[in-house]
Amino acid sequence: MAGRVERAGLAVEATLARFVEEAALPGSGVGAAAFWRALAGLVAGFGPRNRALLARREELQQKIDAWHVSRRGRRHDPAAYRAHLEEIGYLVPEGPAFAIATPELDPEVGVLAGPQLVVPATNARYVLNAANARWGSLYDALYGTDAPGAPPEPGPYDPARGARVIAWARELLDVAAPLAGAGWADVTGLRVEGGALVALTGAGRTALADPRRFAGHATGRAGALARVYLVNHGLHVGLVIDRGRPVGASDPAGIADVQMEAALSAIVDLEDSVACVDGADKAAAYRTWLGLMTGTLTEEVTKGAETFTRRLAADLPVVRPDGWRGALRARSLLMVRNVGLLMTTPAVLGPDGAEIPEGLLDALVSVLCALHDLRRPGGPANSPRGHIYVVKPKLHGPEEAAFAAETFAAVEAALGLPPGTVKLGLMDEERRTSANLGECLRALKDRIAFVNTGFLDRTGDEIHTAMEAGPMARKGEMRATAWLRAYEDRNVDIALACGMGGRAQIGKGMWAKPDRMAEMLAEKGAQPAAGASTAWVPSPTAAVLHATHYHRVDVAAVQAAIAAGGPRAGLGALLTPPLAPGRNWSAEEIRRELDTNAQGILGYVVRWVDQGIGCSKVPDLDDVGLMEDRATCRISAQALANWLLHGVVGEGEVMEAMRRMAAVVDRQNAADPAYRPMAPGFDGHAFQAACDLVFLGRFQPSGYTEPVLHARRLQAKAAAAAAVSPGGPGPG
Repeated sequence: MAGRVERAGLAVEATLARFVEEAALPGSGVGAAAFWRALAGLVAGFGPRNRALLARREELQQKIDAWHVSRRGRRHDPAAYRAHLEEIGYLVPEGPAFAIATPELDPEVGVLAGPQLVVPATNARYVLNAANARWGSLYDALYGTDAPGAPPEPGPYDPARGARVIAWARELLDVAAPLAGAGWADVTGLRVEGGALVALTGAGRTALADPRRFAGHATGRAGALARVYLVNHGLHVGLVIDRGRPVGASDPAGIADVQMEAALSAIVDLEDSVACVDGADKAAAYRTWLGLMTGTLTEEVTKGAETFTRRLAADLPVVRPDGWRGALRARSLLMVRNVGLLMTTPAVLGPDGAEIPEGLLDALVSVLCALHDLRRPGGPANSPRGHIYVVKPKLHGPEEAAFAAETFAAVEAALGLPPGTVKLGLMDEERRTSANLGECLRALKDRIAFVNTGFLDRTGDEIHTAMEAGPMARKGEMRATAWLRAYEDRNVDIALACGMGGRAQIGKGMWAKPDRMAEMLAEKGAQPAAGASTAWVPSPTAAVLHATHYHRVDVAAVQAAIAAGGPRAGLGALLTPPLAPGRNWSAEEIRRELDTNAQGILGYVVRWVDQGIGCSKVPDLDDVGLMEDRATCRISAQALANWLLHGVVGEGEVMEAMRRMAAVVDRQNAADPAYRPMAPGFDGHAFQAACDLVFLGRFQPSGYTEPVLHARRLQAKAAAAAAVSPGGPGPG
């Protein structure tokens, strides 16, 4: 049991209290007594409402379940279903047209279109990589991945592959900043004359077809041209001129690299990609966010025989075409994702001895940490416009959106911030939010910063909400279902109708295959083409490659065309459950689906429970690495729970698959010295957690994985602590 201290009637884990009082409060302008009074006030004022909203979720789900059960065996009746949802208050009436009233946001969120990273707050190295992923090498991203068509072979530099990479990059330059009467492959030299870019070719001198696409330059030693900056659709491209580097020496124009402005923004995650189950975990995650907001975060990194300190990148000097000397931002705009309404945390106990809602703790501490960005005297600010960006996930409908807005208004008042300082990102990832999206945005209209579709959590909630309706389609078939297309289209349509185009982000979900960059290049361009001003990528390298899509697609023009065309999908399609048509699967197809889901759950859960790793690259059945977090786990668990309920598979079949796949996961992790095998005992906390997610899945609130994972992780931590205590092993 962690030691606790009393603060304003709350029992706070000592580790968390020390972080707040010794690290987060000094320099914030907030005193310790005021902070703890504020937290106690949030718990007293918002805790009961939080519980009531969760009870409302359960009440609605029970009524939906009962409706489906009463009609089992009948054909689905869309009109009757919609009428039922309206009658029980799941669907709320739509109010009059409105436009968001959020004050001017930082351009990375309000105006520009480009990639976005999501990174676990518990891994400082990854967080620094994400914060510095504003710029990245296109040459490296192409050469080091399968993006040109095949992954690189081991060994020394391959000049033929390098030539293909350079040609690929030159073709992109022809799209992003075309020359007048020549191609970038023809360029033999670059100069800046009179504030204009001059390109030398074998045929003479030329210039950019549109001079406005020259954004500036930087010089190196002896005033030599070192960088040329181009701009297209608001995104910059930097040409590194250096004949002293091998690639630059062999390049006719001396171009040693093409640097892309890539991850315009990054979300530092306290939610789905972390495993924070107690005060020590929470303090560690908050400490990373604080280091970003103070600008002091560093991490010792070892690569091979070299050890160095990674820190936040410095801005890039630039001379604009008009002669103004300034800098281009080198860091992604940083947001912090809090947890949703469901979970409580043992990090703080209320006056009644019960755990407080974790979301209230996140709200106050994450804003406290961000005060350092607003109030520190010097250095590059995260938000030059003076905003704090908080992403709020897993909200169900307008009531909960309004609750989030009121919570942060109370946090602002408690910490002495002007009203509206905190801007909120809405994750459109729960069915009741999708169905009432316009009213959710209305509830947040004075502080909305983005709305994002999250196919993964959204699919898990889709399955859980319609759990009793019948057996669901297989995971691979979900992308062809009516609700998903309606969900993706309506999200953009409604956001644009509410005035978010060119004022706030409209986002799309994650690319889950970090090693399949050629496939990503082929497919992910559909997201900006659908009107999304940002989309999630799994790595800085993926951000560089995805940035090329925003040079090929003018998102602002796409959004204007969509807005002019009117709504593309109705509510009826959105509310169509993704039931399996015909259920004519073969035994082999059922077994494959069973194994796929079981293996994915086990591969993720074993690292979560045993090692506290909240986001992993988990090999699938074909040993292809997939990014897994609680959202992907939620889909797999709910899919199996649904098939169990409707008799597609039996409990014995599922347990056999779980044991069979545990052996597969053990093999896939054999090289990890910290890994503890699940087979042949099948009695560890991780294997038990995976089974709980499936066999108890239909009874989990909204199908969420957090209650099971947190409980089993706490057991695993307690067992590990007992095993190393002076008294020897204790009960597991």
